[in-house]
Amino acid sequence: SILSLGLLWDWIVTLNQIMCTLRPFRCDDMLRFNNTNTDPLTETYGPAFYMQYMAMWPEYFQVAEAPNGKIMGYIMGKAEGSMSQKLWHGHVTAVTVAAEYRRLGVAAKLMNHLEEVSEKKHCYFVDLFVRVSNQVAVTMYERLGYVVYRRVLDYYSGNKNEDAFDMRKALSRDVEGKSVIPLKAPVTPDELEW
Repeated sequence: SILSLGLLWDWIVTLNQIMCTLRPFRCDDMLRFNNTNTDPLTETYGPAFYMQYMAMWPEYFQVAEAPNGKIMGYIMGKAEGSMSQKLWHGHVTAVTVAAEYRRLGVAAKLMNHLEEVSEKKHCYFVDLFVRVSNQVAVTMYERLGYVVYRRVLDYYSGNKNEDAFDMRKALSRDVEGKSVIPLKAPVTPDELEW
């Protein structure tokens, strides 16, 4: 029956979330994470870029690993900005989940980890950039409490440039939520603070 299929699906989702382990990204993961980078919306960087994040922000660079050792997804980010201007924040550089593990809560678990690290670093908010056309990701981020702070014109370059949404989520240090009050006009990449 439909009810039993729904219960079975809920059980599978719960089981998968329990069986997902977060751990720091390691150098050898660069040889094992191709299954997560096959999506055309996922940026793939050079080895030096990944190694820079491992060296400078290891607490922000995490892998979600299945019990069999397969990489389910990863998140990389950093803390940046100005304390004096209340712009100190956690930034999501990339978050991606392999196709076979999507819609199981893996991305939410990775995002939650980055938010917890940002809270410990006394950040005011967490931000990320996402393609305007990537409605699945925008919806997921909204469900996680992010709001569109501003539109960045031609942020993504390629055959056809594309705008990005700068999405933000206020953390406990931003008691009044001032860091997430949306801007009315779009900005260009050269107007970004960080």
